[in-house]
Amino acid sequence: MQTNPRLNIRQVTWANPVGADLRAAQQAELDARFGTTDHEPGSPPTEADTAVFVVAYEKCSGQPLGCGGLRMLDENTAEIKRLYVVPYARGSGVASSILAALEAQAHAHGFTVIAAEAGSAQSDGRSFYESAGFAAVPNFGPYVGASGSYCYSKRIDSHSASHTAMA
Repeated sequence: MQTNPRLNIRQVTWANPVGADLRAAQQAELDARFGTTDHEPGSPPTEADTAVFVVAYEKCSGQPLGCGGLRMLDENTAEIKRLYVVPYARGSGVASSILAALEAQAHAHGFTVIAAEAGSAQSDGRSFYESAGFAAVPNFGPYVGASGSYCYSKRIDSHSASHTAMA
C-alpha cells in the first residue's frame, strides 16, 4: 500500500482514535467553510459501510498527516469518504498518496468504479479529483438534488490503480 517514500500509509479500523481525530478536524474545517454543520447529504459513513480506512503518517516524525476511506455503494462501486490532509501538509503529495492507496485497495477489493463528491465550498477538492482522472458525473445517491454537490467517478483496473500509485 506504500506510494510515497516519505509516508507510512496504514489501513486502520474506522474506530481508530487517530483516524477519528483526523475526521473530526476535517468536519470542523468543513463546518467553517460551509458556515453550518449541515453540509453532508445522506448519512455519514460508518464502520459497517466502510470497506477500507487508511491513515498516512510521516515516516521521520510519526505524525499523522491525513486519512481517507472507501464507502461501499454496491458490489462494483466505492465512494471516497473523509479524504483529508492536515493544513500544514497540503501541497506535499499526501492527498495523492492516500488516493493511490485507496485506488489500490478498491481494486484489491474487486471494485471497478470509485466515486467522489465535493461541495461548492471545496473548489480545491473538485480540482484534485479532476486532476486525478475523475470525470464529472450526474449526482448519485444522497447527492441527487443536492445543490452545491459536484460528483465524480473513475473506472479502475490493475493498470489505473498502479498508474495512480506511480504518479
